[in-house]
Amino acid sequence: MLIKHKGEFLKGFLLFISFLVVLFLMFMPLVNGKNALEASDDLFNSIAKGSANYIPGIKKQADAFKGKALDATIKLKSPEMTQKVTKLLTTAGAQVTPKENELEVKGDLGGVIIAALNDADAMFNNRETEVSSKYGMRGKEALFAWHGAFKEIDKSLKKQKLFKEAKFLDTVIKKGVELGYNFANIVPETASSKAGILAFSLVFYVIYTLWWGIGILMLFEGFGLQMKAGAKKEV
Repeated sequence: MLIKHKGEFLKGFLLFISFLVVLFLMFMPLVNGKNALEASDDLFNSIAKGSANYIPGIKKQADAFKGKALDATIKLKSPEMTQKVTKLLTTAGAQVTPKENELEVKGDLGGVIIAALNDADAMFNNRETEVSSKYGMRGKEALFAWHGAFKEIDKSLKKQKLFKEAKFLDTVIKKGVELGYNFANIVPETASSKAGILAFSLVFYVIYTLWWGIGILMLFEGFGLQMKAGAKKEV
């Protein structure tokens, strides 16, 4: 018979089965219609949001670029995106001229950046109607379009060797537009207000990891398989 130590095998088998049962329950929508992984993701996102708002600081830095001329030729991935970007840029006060498959954009670089940051700030603070009513599109659609436009403008600035402006625009993309997009519709929380559930999550993670490891170890021992140190060979 393959099983040599029935007691160890039984313990390992029970741990193995119970691990799978808990894993199955974790994928069930038992937490406000979401599974445990989605709920924990929302929890950590809400805590991260409470300490990740860089947008006001970037808006202050953007004041230094007011009056800086923006003169760029950009090419978007689709006619739909081109239409959205045109709407955003013209609303921000830029002059947009279609040219074959490209757009010629002229305007105030600082003004355009601040317009995008205002939209990102509104989305970050869950005020989507401010953005959607302005452009006639969902807030995340607008930020996605800003992202596409700025990526193309960044390329144009680098071609013009305007590296200072390009570097700041990259900061605007990563810490402004992307931040507003990723944290939209999430309620911010502090770590102290969720200390209990955070402690439980950490303890559960450690226990659940050991649960699996010990279960497999006991199953192997039940089959008579053991880990032993190799004999030292003298040369």
